[in-house]
Amino acid sequence: MYVIDRRLNPSGKSLPNRQRFLRRAGKVLREAVRNVSASRPIREVGEGGVVIIPARGIDEPSFHTGSDGQHGRVLPGNKEFLEGDRIARPQGSGGGKGKGSGNGAGNGGGGEDEFKVALSAEEFLTLFLEDLELPDLERRKLSLTDSTGMRRAGYTKSGSPANLAVSRTMRNALSRRMALKRPKPEDLAALEEALRYAEEVKDEMQAARLRELIDTHGVRTRAIPYIDPIDIRYRRFEPSPRPIAQAVMFCIMDVSGSMTEHMKDMAKRFFMLLYVFLQKRYKQVEVVFIRHTDEAKEVDEKTFFESRETGGTRVSSALIEAQKILEERYPVADWNIYIAQASDGDNESGDNDRATALMRDGLLPLCQYFAYLEVDEPHSDTPTSSLWKTYDKLDPGPAMRRVTTRQEIYPVFRELFRRRNEALETT
Repeated sequence: MYVIDRRLNPSGKSLPNRQRFLRRAGKVLREAVRNVSASRPIREVGEGGVVIIPARGIDEPSFHTGSDGQHGRVLPGNKEFLEGDRIARPQGSGGGKGKGSGNGAGNGGGGEDEFKVALSAEEFLTLFLEDLELPDLERRKLSLTDSTGMRRAGYTKSGSPANLAVSRTMRNALSRRMALKRPKPEDLAALEEALRYAEEVKDEMQAARLRELIDTHGVRTRAIPYIDPIDIRYRRFEPSPRPIAQAVMFCIMDVSGSMTEHMKDMAKRFFMLLYVFLQKRYKQVEVVFIRHTDEAKEVDEKTFFESRETGGTRVSSALIEAQKILEERYPVADWNIYIAQASDGDNESGDNDRATALMRDGLLPLCQYFAYLEVDEPHSDTPTSSLWKTYDKLDPGPAMRRVTTRQEIYPVFRELFRRRNEALETT
């Protein structure tokens, strides 16, 4: 028998309970998020959604009595079942059918129920990045973004104490005291010193005049406060949209017969990370998919990742297509251009010189960043590819890395953009 507590959580308890559940079922959730993200479009990778995990993934630890000792139990009796009998699930359409991925109940099958978990965009992205061994610092950088900011907008007479403008308040108070001729503390101290001297020399007339003057100064001091409420000023802020540029992301991938599904999966994960990275920094991000064998063409995302083609490999065809699209639709003055290319490194030997010229004279001067990811099978000892040697001769050239397993993708991605950011900071 299972007892399900459906009472509402007390106020403020829902979030800790949810976080505790996500930690407990973290391994199963990460596996589910990985499976969902593999089939999810690149533009939707940062969104939340419902993931399905097996019911065994939410089991909680419990205490059981040991096998030693005597135990007494009081059980209700019946005429149909004995202890140890299995009770079949009811058949029919009355809601008794279980919904699971097993063989069904009542026939001895080992069915397994499913459990749906709704994840927010932040939770989904965190689990997706944790699967790639994302450090906390980098995850925070990817998870936080603002499209608007606050800017100074002068001063106001009311506001929060935290926004008190001390210098402006004191300046107003000083101006008011000077205008109303409030006696200064040092002037009052000088009069009191003169009064003591007059009393010592027993000059009664001078002492009386000084006492009268001191009383007048005292009245004016009390009547004119040092800081008046009309002097107080607070810093005023108002929301202001931040100037956010737009970016276009080119995804270029070799889809010839030498590219296996494992290689395409690694390429897709790299493209996903780049899209999330750009989306957090630009308000508008467009994605262009270019696939090529010996010919290149712009396609939609589904065709880009799923359609299979045969043929040779000519990288220059993809570079020409990308340059053509840039000239027609994305002016350099209006767009930040990022290009990511994934390939196994194969290229026709006669095409390398043409690819070098297109990169050096065409794409590299136009784009903000060009990343080349060379993918290969795990534990591969393939020598340096012809395309790698071609790109390596360019100075300056694209940022290049080689990966063979999915776990290497995010460290490589972080290294690529860390070098770029450090270069920007030094300049």
